[in-house]
Amino acid sequence: MKLEGKIAAITGGTAGLGRGIAEAYLAEGASVALFARNAEKGAKVLEELGAGDRAIFVSGDVMNQSDVEGFVDHVVESFGTVDILVNNAGGAGDLQPMIDLSDEAFDEAMKWNVYSTFWASRRALKTMIPAKSGRIINMSSMEGKHGKAIFTAYTAAKHAVLGMTKSLAREVGELGITANSICPGLVVTDIIKNNGPATAKAMGMELDEMITMFAQESAIKRPNTVEEIAAVALLLASKEGAGITGASISVDGGTAQF
Repeated sequence: MKLEGKIAAITGGTAGLGRGIAEAYLAEGASVALFARNAEKGAKVLEELGAGDRAIFVSGDVMNQSDVEGFVDHVVESFGTVDILVNNAGGAGDLQPMIDLSDEAFDEAMKWNVYSTFWASRRALKTMIPAKSGRIINMSSMEGKHGKAIFTAYTAAKHAVLGMTKSLAREVGELGITANSICPGLVVTDIIKNNGPATAKAMGMELDEMITMFAQESAIKRPNTVEEIAAVALLLASKEGAGITGASISVDGGTAQF
């Protein structure tokens, strides 16, 4: 029970990596608050988790500042504090060559990936700093460590997440708060199955071809799993992870080897 009594807030918490992390945290004794847009799905996920009053759901849009800050406030009001913040929500959005990329699409990528992380982290720090304790875990990507054609906005956003995390780690390290990023490779979640065909089409291929291509770019020649990402998120949230901060941990099968 590595997280017994801890309170975790997870954006994008009802599917994919967010749900996997929530399940791992619940199994180790934490209470979790999940944030996502679809209220009906949120209620269903709470029922499936079967965690009783140790799990709550808050509906909102991660691109809306008041929704994000309201989520963190709701967690504090409901549980009394927030010990662990996982900024998991994000995505690639519109994939276009830079010459065709609109200001609106670039701004959307920043809001979805960077501003949401900034808003939630800043709000959580209002509770973590007085407590002199906390864990902030930001989901970046292997694209946060290298580049890929037509992923300009997403790559810029995920690089920004890494930089913000490193600076924050320097600011709050002496206060008992850690800040780290996880950089996953391709994980074949329901989100990839549903939204992946559009991404693959933008890259001039079918979904299966895209998955194979990403897998072949790695050293392990397969996609990563939700459980592999969640295991790292668990370490970073636990007392065993107290000495890790400012890190950008790749869980991408050796795709970006730095």
